[in-house]
Amino acid sequence: MRTRHREPQTLGEGTLDRMARILATRNIDPATAAASAEEPETVSPLEALSAGMPPRYRAAVADHPQVLDWVHAVAEAAVAPNQGARRQVATGPSLLMAGVVGAGKTHQAYGAVRKLVQSGVGVRWRVTTAADLYADLRPRPGADSERELAAVSRCPLLIIDDLGAAKASEWVEEVTYRLINRRYNYELPTLITTNLAIRDLRAHLGDRVASRLAQMTTRVEFEQVDRRRPRLAA
Repeated sequence: MRTRHREPQTLGEGTLDRMARILATRNIDPATAAASAEEPETVSPLEALSAGMPPRYRAAVADHPQVLDWVHAVAEAAVAPNQGARRQVATGPSLLMAGVVGAGKTHQAYGAVRKLVQSGVGVRWRVTTAADLYADLRPRPGADSERELAAVSRCPLLIIDDLGAAKASEWVEEVTYRLINRRYNYELPTLITTNLAIRDLRAHLGDRVASRLAQMTTRVEFEQVDRRRPRLAA
């Protein structure tokens, strides 16, 4: 069977003229359009990360000493999937941040992820509030809650915001246990915030969850001050 070779085709003057007229009607400089096609814009890892964050936390900075220690430990544990590739977050310690509403826990969590990216490691991550997590996992027609649970459980880095805020029930306790147990077994770094005092977690989440959190996380108690409320002048 003979293979037919086609010579590269060039654009005729008529085609070039039509393209020029189209660009002119759109106020596009042909030279600028050509340069843009030849030199695609590059997006830094930090810019890509910020684009996926809520606007309120795109400039979040982690400055709590224990949070910075966690960032360092996770970055140190990052591994390259193959030779010459960028190191990726894979396994590592977890962090449990406890304090009143508005103490700055969520800000520190987002800041920690930004700090990881700034350190040069790749991060595949997800963030959810506990309430949204349970809503997504609650069985309902047309939804594969088991598949969603597996995806959240396997994510290399997970932020669970406001753990313990949802109403306690046997179903909530069981789902929380399955999620935490899988991340505990595979040593996947998890950032958890809660408004409950650490001593109250066991009563709200059950012994099995509390026991694993006690072993897998470093616990950080935040100052009992709501930073969202404006302070009145003395």
